[in-house]
Amino acid sequence: MKPIITSLLDNDLYKFTMLQAMLHQFPQTHGVYQFRCRNNDQTAYPLAHIKDELEWQLDALCQLRFRQDELAYLRNLRFIKPDFVDYLELFQLKRRFIKVSVDEENRLNIEIEGAMIQAMFFEIFVLSIVNELYYQRLNDKNALIEGQKRLDEKVGAIKHYEMLQLSDVHNPPFVVSDFGTRRRYSKDWHYKVVATLAKASPSIFKGTSNVYLAKELGLTPIGTMAHEFMQAFQALDVRLRDSQKAALEAWVREYRGDLGIALTDVVGMDAFLKDFDLYFAKLFDGLRHDSGDPYEWGDKAIAHYEKLKIDPKTKTLTFSDGLTLHKAWDLHEYFKTRIKTGFGIGTNLTNDMGLTQLNIVLKLVQCNGQPVAKLSDSPGKTMIDDNTYLAYLRQVFGVQG
Repeated sequence: MKPIITSLLDNDLYKFTMLQAMLHQFPQTHGVYQFRCRNNDQTAYPLAHIKDELEWQLDALCQLRFRQDELAYLRNLRFIKPDFVDYLELFQLKRRFIKVSVDEENRLNIEIEGAMIQAMFFEIFVLSIVNELYYQRLNDKNALIEGQKRLDEKVGAIKHYEMLQLSDVHNPPFVVSDFGTRRRYSKDWHYKVVATLAKASPSIFKGTSNVYLAKELGLTPIGTMAHEFMQAFQALDVRLRDSQKAALEAWVREYRGDLGIALTDVVGMDAFLKDFDLYFAKLFDGLRHDSGDPYEWGDKAIAHYEKLKIDPKTKTLTFSDGLTLHKAWDLHEYFKTRIKTGFGIGTNLTNDMGLTQLNIVLKLVQCNGQPVAKLSDSPGKTMIDDNTYLAYLRQVFGVQG
């Protein structure tokens, strides 16, 4: 067996940016993460079958260290601070923090527990390993043939959008990035997809969330924060009602104008906008959509900026929930005269092979011994075992069940 992860840079940028903020401001924070496959009933075989291979891959993962050329690349990112790179030079994932088991219903369970400045770095690696092991065992000979056919269609589509954009110079450009590390078909296929699309249309396909691919292919690494960063503040030393504002304030304190896209659906868009006042609306460059109806969400965001007397055309909406190139283009066409847009496309870029896609997540469920949760704008995305806390969270933020 060969290791799937061979570089610690093969991770999403927001893991680095969140890790830096946690290291500088909350280094003693403790977290618990749990794995879930949201479509267990649709898998070709139980994920429990890959347990032994997964254990081996995790052993290999925890042997990795950052290489000097990787550290040099990180040092050249202006928002990455020198002392953080010094920390990464010593960094090594600890195997004792992650445990794999199979429950009585033959479901694969993965739990990560430890200091968040260690534990939070596992997520993307683990999800991409589970995906690749699953599809390796399927060994479907037609998958790569079908994947290539669909990739060719994407190249045709992106070139078509490029031509349409040439005659639309008065509006903001259509910009797409890869957000597909966590659910990719394989590491090699991920590389091929990103390299192919970047070559086909460098004016549209601008970046990738994957730091290794950004380095290797000369693309812009894309990412700011994920739900876990804002969730953690539900258990830090602030009132629960103030947790979103505290998270945004901590981010501003860390990056001082860089990485200015805020995530809106930790407790739902409506509750977020109540906290996203004039101060934050001016400080942040824009917002990221990750659940709920994207058109309704975008209209709400624009209305909020207008209410605050901020010109929406100076801000950016980044969409990242279940997109295809076609859906992204339609959203761009809808919003382009009112606000700038950006699109992060995941599974439908990196795992569009004609096979059932795993819907797997690895979420923060406890922080400093207390439950934490997100109240997604989409049904089924909330992940917590403590219904009492969930009800309390809804009550505090005025979110209907």
